[in-house]
Amino acid sequence: MRLLILFLFSALFVQSVTAQQSQDLNQTMKNMGHAYKQAMEAQQAEEVNKHLETMLRLIQQSKQHNFKADVKVESLQGLDKVADVIHSAQGLLAKAQLQQAKDLLRQIDGLRKKYHELHEPPGFWELLFGK
Repeated sequence: MRLLILFLFSALFVQSVTAQQSQDLNQTMKNMGHAYKQAMEAQQAEEVNKHLETMLRLIQQSKQHNFKADVKVESLQGLDKVADVIHSAQGLLAKAQLQQAKDLLRQIDGLRKKYHELHEPPGFWELLFGK
């Protein structure tokens, strides 16, 4: 009985730590989503670029997150792909091609959907018994 209670408390502690780390990354990703939305709504290249710089800063913060080992490589690749799209868009903005830059930035939404699937929070039973 004591072993079962200890096991349950351990599982809840792991879930709590995992939830805190996930919450930090979630907040960073929400901030990135907000910056993306602002960039897409901006009417001036300078304003778009300001929001893209914010996104690049948030990408660097995200890379410092302790990703689960089984998704770390893919997660970092996804962040790099988003950064590559941003850099390409910034090149277009430098040439005063605002609409082309925004069209390119739409790729980020597809990348977001693809890579967010990796970070679905585990359920209680997954934490308890593994995958």
